[in-house]
Amino acid sequence: MKYLIVGLGNIGSEYAETRHNIGFKIVEYVADSHNISFQSDRYAHACSYKLKGRTIILIKPTTYMNLSGKAVRYHMEKHKIPIENILIISDDKDLPLGSLKVKSQGSGGTHNGLNHIIETLDSSYFSRLRCGIGNDFAQGYQVEYVLGTFSPEEHKCIKSAIVSSKEIIESFVLQGIQRTMNVYNTRKEKENK
Repeated sequence: MKYLIVGLGNIGSEYAETRHNIGFKIVEYVADSHNISFQSDRYAHACSYKLKGRTIILIKPTTYMNLSGKAVRYHMEKHKIPIENILIISDDKDLPLGSLKVKSQGSGGTHNGLNHIIETLDSSYFSRLRCGIGNDFAQGYQVEYVLGTFSPEEHKCIKSAIVSSKEIIESFVLQGIQRTMNVYNTRKEKENK
């Protein structure tokens, strides 16, 4: 069984610490925790590891956010991974900073990376993990906000979300999307009460 875990972001040092790159940060943390390194591959930097007999392939598309679908489709086909074994990790300005939401399908909303994946795969039936980056910006300044960096206080909150994301990814692989949604979305709701 193979799984494709896609962290969305933009390549280049000028984007490395931006809010939009939280997907990259999450898969980098997972790779580091398993002592593996990303290697250059077609349309993405990629690495893989085994978890209880399953192969997990982590990718960071090198196509820039707006063309993320090219990397997803190429690696799906290369590794013969069915769409139900794909998890896309993205930032979400509609979720509070540091909150995490797991979904089994849905629209891309205003997220260009998700929208390109939907368009390229001709399907919105793939799982996603959305990490909240908050929306503390004035009207008309969305682009500047998502391409801005986290403050030191925000970093603490985001670090905790990154650590929790590893748990969610491995639950998705071992337990499936439905169980992962039930456990992690419910847990978050309880914490917010």
